[in-house]
Amino acid sequence: MNLAVDTIGGTLLPEVIDTMGDSGRLSLVGELGGPVPNFYTGTLFSRWLRIGAMALSYYTPEQHRAGFHDLLAILARSGARPLVDRVFAFEQLPQAFARLADGPMGKVVIEVKP
Repeated sequence: MNLAVDTIGGTLLPEVIDTMGDSGRLSLVGELGGPVPNFYTGTLFSRWLRIGAMALSYYTPEQHRAGFHDLLAILARSGARPLVDRVFAFEQLPQAFARLADGPMGKVVIEVKP
């Protein structure tokens, strides 16, 4: 994997780093998972990995929306798609949270139908 966007962090960050290919880039956007446990930083050097981070709390709602639309445009141009672990119906919300607790590598999606 050449690019990963991690919105959780915490205990899963070392696992995300393990999935990265050489010269990959990791973007940290948020820290919902809490503090990152210790991990071997030599992995970053030996595999030429780059990590960047940003704090979304400094952005206005309008800036969030504009950034999200920019991200969608970049994904559309590149053909990149997020890795989806599993899709749950809205009624399965407790099971979706349980799946998150299992530590999936990919997005857990909640399908909301009108």
